[in-house]
Order: sequence, then C-alpha cells, then structure tokens
Amino acid sequence: MTSRLALRFGVLPLGATLLAATLAAVPTATVASPAASSARSGVAVTNGCLSSVPETKGGAPVKICYSIFKPASATSAKRVPMVIHSHGWGGSRTTDPADFASLTRAGYGVLSFDQRGFGASGGKAHVENPDFEGQDVRALVRLVSRLRWVQQDAPGDPRLGAIGGSYGGGYQFLGAFESLRLKGKPVFDALAPEITWHDVSQSLAPEGVVRTAWALALSAAALPTQALPERVYKALVEGAATGTWPDGSIPGTEDLVTFFAKNGPKHHVDAGRRLDIPVLLGQGTTDSLFPLQQGLANWQRAITPRARKQSIFVGYNGGHVLPAVLPQGVDVTSDPCSRRLGGGDFRALTVKFFDKVLQRKPSSLGGFGKIHLATPDNTCTTVSSVAPTTTYDVGTVATTEGPAGAPIPYAVAEGPIRIAGSSYLTGKVTALGVNNRAFYGLAVGTSPLDAHLVQNNVLPLNERLPVSGLARRVTLPSVAIDVPAGQTLYLLVSPVSDTFVTMGSRTPGAVVIDDTVVHLPVVGR
Repeated sequence: MTSRLALRFGVLPLGATLLAATLAAVPTATVASPAASSARSGVAVTNGCLSSVPETKGGAPVKICYSIFKPASATSAKRVPMVIHSHGWGGSRTTDPADFASLTRAGYGVLSFDQRGFGASGGKAHVENPDFEGQDVRALVRLVSRLRWVQQDAPGDPRLGAIGGSYGGGYQFLGAFESLRLKGKPVFDALAPEITWHDVSQSLAPEGVVRTAWALALSAAALPTQALPERVYKALVEGAATGTWPDGSIPGTEDLVTFFAKNGPKHHVDAGRRLDIPVLLGQGTTDSLFPLQQGLANWQRAITPRARKQSIFVGYNGGHVLPAVLPQGVDVTSDPCSRRLGGGDFRALTVKFFDKVLQRKPSSLGGFGKIHLATPDNTCTTVSSVAPTTTYDVGTVATTEGPAGAPIPYAVAEGPIRIAGSSYLTGKVTALGVNNRAFYGLAVGTSPLDAHLVQNNVLPLNERLPVSGLARRVTLPSVAIDVPAGQTLYLLVSPVSDTFVTMGSRTPGAVVIDDTVVHLPVVGR
C-alpha cells in the first residue's frame, strides 16, 4: 500500500486514518526517561508510557507510549502551547526532534504518541473508538496538563493544538468530540487534520460496495503487529471477497457496521454535536480512500458556522493514492493552495495557522472561512460553497454489458468551464439483475478517446434488486477542474473500477439511466 502524501511532521499515512476512543483511567507514567537533548536545537526529549484502559473488563492496563519535545524557550515562567501528533495507520510515533523543528522553533511543545496497537503501545486498534482510543487521548491530555512548562487556560485545560494525517487525523476529531460530549467543550483549542474521514463505512464501502484495494491494504498494514481484533481482519477479507460490506445479516459473518458505528465525526454529528474551534482541514483531491467529499463533510457538518469563519479548508493533489488505470486518471502531486495561502507547504501553513489561533500573534494569514481546492493543473480555486449551481441534460447513459466492459464518456459541457465542489446526477435507473453496479465520475479530454478522470475517483451505484425507470440521485466525486477551450467535460460511466476491483455487477446486465441530468458546482455563474 502506498501513499503520495508528503511526510509532514513525521506523519506516516499508510492507510485509513482511524482514531477514536476516550480514556477513563487516570494515567500514570510507567516508563518516563529523559533522552539526550538535541545539541543543535536545544530541544529536550522525554520518552515514556502511561497506563490506559484494558482491552477487556478486568484485564491488564494497556500502555500508551509517547515522546515529548520541550523547546529551549519553554520554562515554568514562560509557558508554551502544546501540539499533539500521531501517526498514520500501520505507523508509529516520531522520535526525532528534527521532524518537529518548525514547531519547536516557533515556540510549541510537541507530544507524539503511538496509537493503541501500533509502535511501542499495547492493545488492539479499535479504529478510534471512544471506549478505547478516546480514553487514550484523554489520558495524554491529562499528562500534558501536568507539565509545568505548558501553557494552561484553566486547571486541566492546556493550550492545545493537534496535527497528523489519515489515522493521525482521526484521533484529533475523537479527542475533541469526546471532550465536548463529556465536559461540554473540546479540550483542543485548534486542530489540523489531514486526509481523514467523516464516515468510516462510507469511506471503505460507499453505497455498500467495498473499496477492495483499500480493505485488503489496511488489513495487510495491520498484520505485522496483529493490530486489529481478529474479527475485523475476518470481516475485511469477507467484504473484499463478497463485494458487500459485512453487516452481520448473513449467519456466520461479521458486523462491521456495528464495529464502526461510533468511529468518526459522523457519530457525533448525528448526536447533535459540533466543534466550535478553529480547524485547518487538509484533504487529498486525488485520495481514493478518504476522498475529497469526506473532508468537505467534516467542514460542512463537524464544525459550527462560527468555527468555519475561523477555519481554512485546503484540498491538495495527493493523499491515499493508488494508480488510476481503469478508468484512467491523472498522476499529479501538488499543493498550490498552501503555497498561495502560506508561502510554502501544508506544514508551513499549519505553523502560521497555529501562530494566529493558538498564540494569537499578529498575522497577515488569510483564506479563513473559505474552501481552497487544487486542480490537476496545479492552480488553486477558492470558493465559499461547494454546492451545485448549474444543471446539464445528458440524456441516456449506460454501462456496457457484462462485468468487463470499457468506460464510456458522455459529453456534459464544452470548455472553458470551471467547477469546484460536489456534483451529482439524477435520472431514471433501469437495472434488471440482482446487485447491478456501475461506477460514475467526471472526466475531461479533447475527445472521448482521451478523456480521463479529473482527480481519479469514481463512486458506485448499487441496485440490489431489479428496478425499471426508478428515480435515483447518484453522488459524483467532488473535484476541482478548469476545463479549457477546446476540451470537454464528460460524465464517465464504467462497469468496473480498479479501486473497487471485482466489485462490478454480481449478475450480467447493463445499468441504464434515462433523462440524466448532471448537477455541477460551476464557478463564476
């Protein structure tokens, strides 16, 4: 499994960003030993572990291990904010102070920790479950609140930011939402999550169709340390083999729907909770595991309107990226929006964001309250809303017969046209088989022969039973694209996808949509 996310602050996003759980046990430092300070930076490093909740009732406490980086400027008389960091799926904490130099030089302490089931920490990975990882995060926050050189806004309330990508973004939402649930306010004062999820089940199996490549990759990444509970391995393999997200409805199968029920912002949003703190959201436009719409869902639903005015959304070309061969996509890695906003990469933008919202330094940083999306041509489009604004009649679209047909592009609009945001199509679906499926995305080219996916993603339509002329709305992948004059924007329809390999129709037959209308977020109209 590969990822094209550049390593930022030591983030290793090797798969899903799944971090949640809340800590009930009072942490006790079980292995705390100061390491040698960095001679060049003056950063003091302390490695240790604390005790957190056991895996089973009455079982042994689980150790959660960490490294603390204290900048030379921090003293009990001159306290500094703390930034918590954690790793991606299959990774481990960062122990080299050089990886956090931009933060420690700017006057931040850093705590990097091994999530449950990974690195030196014990236990199993419950994918950011409040009852396990949520407890771990709360224990780490209590540890930070006792450090005499960390700035405290109130007893037990340190001035606190958070960073990390993929699984290292999941713990951020988990910790903030669990504090909001239990105490009425998030203990974090600002977050900077990257390429993380809003809804795990919709990420791994949109419309119940399993992203086979990622289900198997996540299992493989956890195998070296046996990080996942055994039943989750079994369930992911079941999903990849059957093409159906396991929900326990078939006797003898596992239930991932229940396992992931509380594991992400969607759970808290559904319970009526919203975060009212500044958030710098980074999401990959070419990410095929936690695609752009997962980040946009967090922007739109997980934080309050007031918080959005103090927050920034950045979409960059990158994230969890697999080769997009069928249908054909693009190969691009770039971050023009971070460069335009902060003069560098997302890491530099994060430091400037924290300087403004955590240290409250005077700043010329702009872009707050806006969504900034990279295009495949390395330009940055800024919008206030990603909702569709314009409709285009396409007529009848259909997949080819059988499970191995070629993608078919249907012309939507001639360039020049700019779109940025979330699209969908409506129409009347006819699919006469059982579990008929097709995959839909937006493409661009000079003709149908060279049309390629805008930013690599497709989403499925899954008709479990035969239908004839049934009105449907099909979500299309969120994208940003400038279609120049002489090129055409297409709706690409395919019976197969290499991200959803083997997940095509379970019975032969075409999926036909009549009276198709594509709803696009056109910029400038």
